Amino acid sequence: MNVKLCVLTAGVLFFTGQAVFAQKKTSDTTKRETKIEEVVVLGYSKTSTKAKSTTSSVTVGAETLENRPNISVLNSIQGTAPGIVVNSASGSPGSGKFNILIRGMSSLNGSTDPLYVVDGVITSGSQFRNLNSYDIETFSILKDAQATAIYGNRAANGVVVITTKSGRFNSGLKISYDVLTSFSTMPKPDYNMSNARQLLQVQKNYQGGYAFDQNLTQDQIDNWAIDTDWNKQFTKVGISQQHNLSITGGGENINNFLSLGYLDSEGTVKSTDFKRFTLRNNLSGKSNDGRLTFGSIIGLGYSRRNQLDDETNTTINANVLQNPLFGGVLSPSYIAPSPYANGQQLYNAIGQNSAGNRAYILQDNVNGGIRNRFTELSISANANVNYKLTDYLSVGNRIGIEYKEYERTFARSPLGYLSISVATGQGAKYGGFEQFTTTQDLTLNNITNITFNKTFGDHTISAAAYMDYIKAHVMTNNQVQNGLNPLQWSFGAGTGYIPFNPDTPNIYRPTVSASKVTAGTLAYFGTFDYDYKDKYGVSGVVRRDGSYRFLPTNRWETFWSAAVRWNIDKEDFMANSGFRLLKLRGSIGTTGNQNLGIATNNSNPLALLPNNFLDLYSGVSGYQNLLGYNFVNLSNPYLVWEQVKQTNVGLDYNYKGIVEGSVDYYQKRTSRMFNNLQRSATTGTYTIRGNDGVLDNKGVEALIRYNAIKSESTRLSIFVNGAYNSNKIVSMSNEDLSGDVVNAIGGPATQYQLYHYVGVNPDNGNLLFTDKSGNTTENVTSADRVLTGKSPYAKFTGGFGFNFQHKGWFLDTLFSFQQGGYIYDNLYSWVMNPNYAASNINVSADLLNAWTPDNTGSNVPNIDATNANLGGSSDRFLFKSDFIRLKNVSIGYSFTKDQLAKLPVKGIKVFVQAENLYTWSDWKGFDPEPITNYSLNVYPNPRTISVGLNVDF
Repeated sequence: MNVKLCVLTAGVLFFTGQAVFAQKKTSDTTKRETKIEEVVVLGYSKTSTKAKSTTSSVTVGAETLENRPNISVLNSIQGTAPGIVVNSASGSPGSGKFNILIRGMSSLNGSTDPLYVVDGVITSGSQFRNLNSYDIETFSILKDAQATAIYGNRAANGVVVITTKSGRFNSGLKISYDVLTSFSTMPKPDYNMSNARQLLQVQKNYQGGYAFDQNLTQDQIDNWAIDTDWNKQFTKVGISQQHNLSITGGGENINNFLSLGYLDSEGTVKSTDFKRFTLRNNLSGKSNDGRLTFGSIIGLGYSRRNQLDDETNTTINANVLQNPLFGGVLSPSYIAPSPYANGQQLYNAIGQNSAGNRAYILQDNVNGGIRNRFTELSISANANVNYKLTDYLSVGNRIGIEYKEYERTFARSPLGYLSISVATGQGAKYGGFEQFTTTQDLTLNNITNITFNKTFGDHTISAAAYMDYIKAHVMTNNQVQNGLNPLQWSFGAGTGYIPFNPDTPNIYRPTVSASKVTAGTLAYFGTFDYDYKDKYGVSGVVRRDGSYRFLPTNRWETFWSAAVRWNIDKEDFMANSGFRLLKLRGSIGTTGNQNLGIATNNSNPLALLPNNFLDLYSGVSGYQNLLGYNFVNLSNPYLVWEQVKQTNVGLDYNYKGIVEGSVDYYQKRTSRMFNNLQRSATTGTYTIRGNDGVLDNKGVEALIRYNAIKSESTRLSIFVNGAYNSNKIVSMSNEDLSGDVVNAIGGPATQYQLYHYVGVNPDNGNLLFTDKSGNTTENVTSADRVLTGKSPYAKFTGGFGFNFQHKGWFLDTLFSFQQGGYIYDNLYSWVMNPNYAASNINVSADLLNAWTPDNTGSNVPNIDATNANLGGSSDRFLFKSDFIRLKNVSIGYSFTKDQLAKLPVKGIKVFVQAENLYTWSDWKGFDPEPITNYSLNVYPNPRTISVGLNVDF
């Protein structure tokens, strides 16, 4: 069923089954109303009809978000709306690693995340693992300046407005129960990995590794019996379940929505999982005369997840001893799975010889050698009140709080191999350590407004003035205990700690640290909307913002927007055209960015880099343990906001209800970019944070839906949306072209700078490149690298699919796609490197087709190529990340009340659905979706099959 959020032109909106009705008064006879208008959800609880909106925005309804197995609602948005790019960088359950871009990158070094607003209150969240998607009514993406300027200082990267469900006045009691059971599997890379005999053969050919060291004969290799599938040792079928119960109802003056949710999800990599409990209560009320309206919203969430260390520890991205994501690919298939019960047994057997036993160590890691648990408690609450002083003048206030408490418990078990190995090297009896990190994040948001709305004949004027205050308090403490007694230690319990001994101060010494940041912003702004005869409209916003991040001289900034629209379909000459909507609109305006850096997962961006305009020193122990000071931050008193100026022209259309959609063209320029400025080394600081450079984004977005069949029993809608975005660095005084990935003036952000690889020299099997002059050569230097014009950011993104319904049956599909991005495939470069085979790491069987004097036509270089080390800075392993993915398909049947006869239920829906069912791509790795420079540390998004049931009482 595809039901949009709608508002009727007469009276109150409510739903009964799948029909929409209007009711002027409770005593009126209910009648079917056919004239409905789609609601556009804007900022600060403002709404507009599609016909009268001057903004570029897209609203995704509850029907798109419900019944999906995704833990975060962000996963369910991919491919649903043009202009917003959603890429999940990790398939770990409950991961917060998302790349969200609205109309491209708006900053090189500052935050690129959009601003999220939940039920009218600005949130510090960026991942929403504790927000139940079943509780969401609408998910609106605000894109152009007119839509975003109302949020001023934090809206440079676009705004996402999330509205949760509510009850309805004069409605009966409704109870709904939803259950979903899912089965997830991990996709496999297409590297043509070697089986046991093939790997041994590569080692024999290369004269290195186990086969060479053991002097295996050809007959022994050909008859090798062990062939382990290491994927089965590190991955599994992840089983998940969701249960959701909601109760809604409303009387004459009060309505309420109450929901409870439980989710339990296993990861496809062993030792990873996620559990969540949620509770929400949304209450709304009004006075008998309707002048007073009020509401309260409370949302509670508690989650716990076990995840791999690499999820937040980027230092082990390429560590084949600590990162289990490599286990299924790089473990040598000629050895059997680990026979050891724990790390102590493993250490007793192999000692410090880790090189040939990496697979066993990784198995020990996922079997308890390394533990990494996160818990998250979140409380969001807000209360709002609005009073109509007159028929056209009202005042209101909304106050909200968001409290989040994160705790990470990380440990290297005293029985884990890595702990025992490190302790032995230090001469310590006890190994292992346990770390507790707790973050408390409290954000207060208060919004006060006065609104004027009056119609004078053909003229309608709406104007409002607001004050928006945000205060955030973020406190973090960290403690580490070194030395754990395996007989007493229990994960997270604080037991088994070895006491500190001053005779060995560097072995069992605990460490403690803490930090506290208080942040705040204040804004005053006004909005204005004018409409004439529903044909012409003008809108504007002026906002004055202040932020704690900057010195008083730079603290305040003004942002603004202006927009116009022309409803062409309302003109007399369009009377018989068949167009229900044909609207031309345009906007221009500015927004700002105060978030100087890119916040890590779970952190509040307001608390990041709070002191860049201050000189900072830290106390240290100096000579003879005397107190000294260390210079840690050089101030920049001239630091100011990043500013984004955007223009937009768009067209919205609806022809006879058969074809509907929109087209937009935009230009977006970021000036005063946050960047590192070069300074004299005499200060001991080579760079400081400042403003430098201009970045442009240009693009086109389009959405079209074709309602092919609209009969009483059958409906078929086909839709497609797509967006093109191109970004270019226009200017920057500090251009650094020293690396393989650079930001070069005149090119796209995050551009690859590499040698051009042209193939294999048929004479000797060496790698061939072109130098900077275009000449073919075997020997290149760093000066021969060239700007490729290629970056990880796709230029074309979008989605397509159809919604089909016949009587009670339904079939819905959603495909997502991206084109034009590139990723350097490190993992592929490893498995194509014979040196790894010599180190007893699995490699691709393609190496058996390497160049030899008898195989000169091969496209695989000689395994003894003398210039193999040059391939790492070439484009040999730079591949397109283009894909088309069957993101979601759902098929099911809805039983009506008549079909259910005397059962005490109003409706039942049963369905089967699949997520990430199939991906068409030339990318050989796990997953082309994550936006990353290098294909390391990718926990792939799983393929998930689900069975669900919805029951309405």
